[in-house]
Amino acid sequence: MDTCADWRELNRAMWDAKTPAHLRSPIYDVDGFKAGRLSLRSREIIDLGDVSGKDLVHLQCHIGLDTLSWARLGARVTGLDFSEPAVQAATALARDIGVEARFVMSDVYDAPAALNGSTYDIVYTGVGALCWLPDMSRWAGVVRDLLRPKGQLYLFEFHPVIWMLESSSTTELEIRYSYFTPHEGHREAGAVDYADASTPASAESTVQWNHPIGEVVTALTNAGLRIDSLHELDREVLRRWEMMEPAEDGLFRMPSIKPSLPLMYVLRAHRPA
Repeated sequence: MDTCADWRELNRAMWDAKTPAHLRSPIYDVDGFKAGRLSLRSREIIDLGDVSGKDLVHLQCHIGLDTLSWARLGARVTGLDFSEPAVQAATALARDIGVEARFVMSDVYDAPAALNGSTYDIVYTGVGALCWLPDMSRWAGVVRDLLRPKGQLYLFEFHPVIWMLESSSTTELEIRYSYFTPHEGHREAGAVDYADASTPASAESTVQWNHPIGEVVTALTNAGLRIDSLHELDREVLRRWEMMEPAEDGLFRMPSIKPSLPLMYVLRAHRPA
């Protein structure tokens, strides 16, 4: 695949720089997490059920809140991320709250080697993870290699339609971006600002890809996984646009006077025995 040659280092530099702000951000609410709050969404907890005693690896775990939430629910957890400051923060947080967890610094594509060939009952990933990866076929192969026979992938991710849209006012949206990403990715000026919008945007570029659901499903099936379910949701984890309203499950959705939109999706798959 012909991609921007420096995509990984550009993106890593941005996440390295953003980690201190995320540790202070009310979006992550690290103080609340230390006091006992779980960062997971209720749907995720219900979907995966009792994880006690299961081995779970969280790919692209960032500062580890979701990873450690699964540990609090009884899983034996490993988190993996390519940002050294994020992995250091996650390791320190685990120590601060007295939760056993392993955090490893590695690019996601190198995960099987970085984890010494370990396999898991659950591969957990999502919420803005896939857009930082250029190659879904290679990613799906990593997921397969990390799963034990009958092990399952749980992917909770933004719907690709959401990346096409931008608010043109407090009450209207417009289609601003293409659904299909060029192979080299979109090089965007600035960095993610969902957790620290009050701070100046980074001048550094990032490179991102919008992966249609069909691309993700095809990559997983070609890697030998079986799709168990795929649900598109009319709500998401962030109040992305001012017009959005809180939903009963703690997520946000479009107001009833507006057309509903696919905002996130949940994909579950397993590695056959």
